[in-house]
This record gives sequence, structure tokens and C-alpha cells, in this order.
Amino acid sequence: MFKNTVTELLEAALQERPDLFLIDFSIQGDNHINIVIDGDKGVLVEDCMFISRAIEHNIDREEHDFSLEVMSAGATSPLVNQRQYKKNIKRELTVRTNSEKFEGTLAKATETEITLEWKVREPKPVGKGKITVKKQANIAYDDIVEAKVMIKF
Repeated sequence: MFKNTVTELLEAALQERPDLFLIDFSIQGDNHINIVIDGDKGVLVEDCMFISRAIEHNIDREEHDFSLEVMSAGATSPLVNQRQYKKNIKRELTVRTNSEKFEGTLAKATETEITLEWKVREPKPVGKGKITVKKQANIAYDDIVEAKVMIKF
């Protein structure tokens, strides 16, 4: 079956390049293959070409008519893989859970959760004026509805 062949070729290519990982993979009815990858150190055009060739050069066009699109996860795409969190440590994230929304710097990404840190101005406990307080939240991957890197210019 066509999908099994493509899946096997994709898995073999990703095993050859352990710094790359799969974000999304689909095959539409007209045999349009769509693959989205990311990498521990980002994704270059050459990385997309490597994955594309690994698939394209191993499927007989006489037997299967198909189109193939390989792209990197966009800068504004939500984070969906734990490895994406690890590569974005020290970057600003917006994280939405079912009950709250957080904005802060990704300080840590473990196997089960992330740690976000941010600063807020709060009234002094005693006297007038405000002080800057460092806040922190540990958020389990299971609780994250959506997480995105905040792009700043």
C-alpha cells in the first residue's frame, strides 16, 4: 500500500537524521504527501530536501502518481512535540491551559512538564510603591492546550 511505503521511507530517513523529527504527516486522496518536520537545531532547506529525496527517489512514478511537500514547522506554529520545547528554552512563550494563559520565558523542559518564568510589578508588602517579583509556573504537557513561541521585533 502506498501510505505504508511512504511511512517506511520517512521513518528510515528520520532514523538516518536523528536531529530531525516529525511534526505532521498526511496523504490526501490524490496522493498528495504533506510532511512537516522540525529539528533540534532548526531546519534548513537542505534538511527538507533530504527528506524529500529519501521518499521521492524510492517510489516508482510509473506505479504511483504523487506530489510531495516537505516543510519545516513555521515560527508561528504551535509547539506539539516535547523536543520543540527543549530547543526553545530561554525563549518567550505563550502557553494556554484549560483554565489559564501564561506568558513567560521557558526556563526548563523535562519529560513531563515545562517551567515558565516571568516578572511582575506588585505592591510592596509594607509601605508604598511597587517591587518586581519573579514568578514561576510548572505546567504539565498534558495540561497544555496550546503553546507558541512569541515572536518579538
